[in-house]
Formats: sequence, C-alpha cells, structure tokens
Amino acid sequence: MSYSQQHLDESVEVIKQLDASKIEEMAVLLAKVKNKGGRLFFLGVGGSAGNCSHAVNDFRKIVGIESYAPTDNVSELTARTNDEGWSTVFAEWLKISKLNTKDALFILSVGGGNVEKNISPNLVAALKYAKTVGSKITGIVGRDGGFTAEVADVCVIIPTVNANNITPHSEAFQAVVWHLLVSHPVLKSSETKWESAVK
Repeated sequence: MSYSQQHLDESVEVIKQLDASKIEEMAVLLAKVKNKGGRLFFLGVGGSAGNCSHAVNDFRKIVGIESYAPTDNVSELTARTNDEGWSTVFAEWLKISKLNTKDALFILSVGGGNVEKNISPNLVAALKYAKTVGSKITGIVGRDGGFTAEVADVCVIIPTVNANNITPHSEAFQAVVWHLLVSHPVLKSSETKWESAVK
C-alpha cells in the first residue's frame, strides 16, 4: 500500500470514530453563546493558529458570531511575548478583551495544553483564566485532549488512529469539524457564496 492510500485510509477511520454527539453538543453550546450576544475567542499555536484565523472568518461571516483570534494581532502577540513571556500572552489578551460569562474560548490544539510537559502553557493559562471569569470553554483537540479536555464544557477529541500521524490528522480534522459547525442549521445564518450562486 502506498503512503498516500494509508493516510487516506486513516482519515476515513478518524471520521468513523469521531463522536457526532459531542459535535452536536458543541453546536448547541455555540448557539447559546450567539443568542446571548457572546463572543468567541479562538486560541491555538502553530498550524492550529492558522486554523484559528480561518475559523474566525467562518464564524463571523457564516454564523454571525463576533469572533477573534489573538494570533491575528502579531504586533501585540510579539510585544507580549517579548515583554511578559510566552506563557501569558493569551490570558493577558483575554483580560484586555474583558472576557466574561457570555463569551466562550474555542481551543484548536493537537495536545490541548500540558503544563507538566511545558506544551502550550499559554493555552493552559488562558483556560484557567476563563474558568475564573465563568466563560464557556470548548475545543477541538487531538491525543487525549490535554488540559482542554479536563476543563471544557464540550470538547471534541480527534481520534488517534496512527501515533505517527497525530498532528496532521488533528489539524486537518479541526477544519472538518468547524466547517461542519458553521454549516449546522442551529448556527448557520448566511449562505456561502458558491451554494447561493448555483441555486
């Protein structure tokens, strides 16, 4: 079997093992945030940060939820990293944004954060801050979900079907799940261009 076929077969297996009930729960949670006039704050690092930027676009344009990704503001991100340290960049950004009980954090991460292993400590700090102010927490993460899965109201974990491909499958399926969400009838409020153009 070629590697290409193996990777595609693994992707099929990931889809089979995804927990659709958790995705439904996430859609309901996000609909409640929208209906209360809350905001979504997407947090991620590396490839997941790029996914956050894309997700912000979709949730703003298709769903109509005010959404932000701190990593889109490279000036503030680098200033805070330089002056205060990497581990607090998201928590401090959220404090200035006055994160509150109507809002939600949306974590996109391969591991979900782990302080003991010093992996994504900035996500952990942001999650701890969110708990103190009572905002909702949701996320799409890989592996065992890390700290995100421990504290989230709803968390979708991308199943591990090959330990050598955790990162590519986790980041790829973040996009599959959030595109499902913005297409979900309880969330979608605007037609996407191509679908509306062919009607």
